[in-house]
This record gives sequence, structure tokens and C-alpha cells, in this order.
Amino acid sequence: QVQLVESGGGSVQAGGSLRLSCAASGRTFSSYTMGWFRQVPGKEREFVASTSMTGSITYYADSVKFRFTISRDNAKNTVYLQMNRLKPEDTAVYYCAKGKTGLASTATSAFASWGQGTQVTVSS
Repeated sequence: QVQLVESGGGSVQAGGSLRLSCAASGRTFSSYTMGWFRQVPGKEREFVASTSMTGSITYYADSVKFRFTISRDNAKNTVYLQMNRLKPEDTAVYYCAKGKTGLASTATSAFASWGQGTQVTVSS
């Protein structure tokens, strides 16, 4: 059973930046797509970004495009989410997810394992 541990969340003012990290256990990290999702109370979990197993293909939600960057280091079994120009509406719990295949996807159903989440709070 793979374990995903997120870190890097916190509180920041609007316009600021945060970098989330997700460390994965196991030796098959490089064979699977990785993604980031977020959720606010009372709403469904929503897609933020994903990267294919090699990192060559990435997808972003329209709401974060050109502000957030997903990347991965397969040698370190780690995926990152660099978040710039943060807005109050980016406030949420952010979850790291491991895909069922190596193909990047935006669908929640394409991901099999989830981290415990890390809180990001952006104040105006």
C-alpha cells in the first residue's frame, strides 16, 4: 500500500506563494501519474493539476493555469505544486494523489491513492 505524505501548506497573504510537496513510498512512483486536488468544506474535491509518469505532460484546472506549476522528481519519489499569485479562493485542503496508470488525467476516478491533505489558507 503506497503512502503519500504532503507538506508545505500554511497561511499566506493574497499574491504570495507556497510550494507543496508530496513524498511517496514504494518503488513504482515513476510508473504512475501524480496529481493534486483540493477541497473546501461542503464542496466536492476538485482537480488542480496532474503530471504524467515522466513529467512530460501536465494538465491544469483553468482556475490555476499560469499561476500553479506541477513537477516531479522521480529519483526522490516526490511531486511538487508551486503556487504563485495565490488568491483567497485558493483556500482549501490540498491532496496529493497517485494515479492508476502512467497517463496524466484530470478525473478523480483515475487516481487510486490519496494523501491526508495539507491546509492552504490565503487571506485578502
